[in-house]
Amino acid sequence: MPLIQNKKAYFNYEILEKHEAGIELLGFEVKSLKKGQGSLEGAHITVRGKEVFIIGMQIPPYQVANTPNDYNPLRNRRLLLTKKEIETLSKVEGQRRLTLVPISVYNKGRKLKVEVAVARGKKKFDKRETIKKRDTEREIKRSLKYE
Repeated sequence: MPLIQNKKAYFNYEILEKHEAGIELLGFEVKSLKKGQGSLEGAHITVRGKEVFIIGMQIPPYQVANTPNDYNPLRNRRLLLTKKEIETLSKVEGQRRLTLVPISVYNKGRKLKVEVAVARGKKKFDKRETIKKRDTEREIKRSLKYE
């Protein structure tokens, strides 16, 4: 079960493939995430040289009084991947209309992992189609429920 999710990722993007990455965090950020605080909305992933960073992920302080004064909840955080995975993600990022999006943060044993997706942005008509499908499925379930 994920600690935090990017709920809009499946609506705004067509997910092509998924990868698992570790994330470099401070101690109080880990506690905050395990408590369920944080947000992936608007976050994206970039490859800089031979490192991968998650940008725009918000993690509020666990205890405001005990955090350093210079702490930035929106700071860039490094993702931990193998060299091969970094190469494939950098190739994907270079391709047109493809982007790297974080989907969720979850526990795997004692470690925190980020699920990274290679995604293609949906057009407006695709989003409308998704909404129509969801509404019709909801109507069908309602009608079956009351019969």
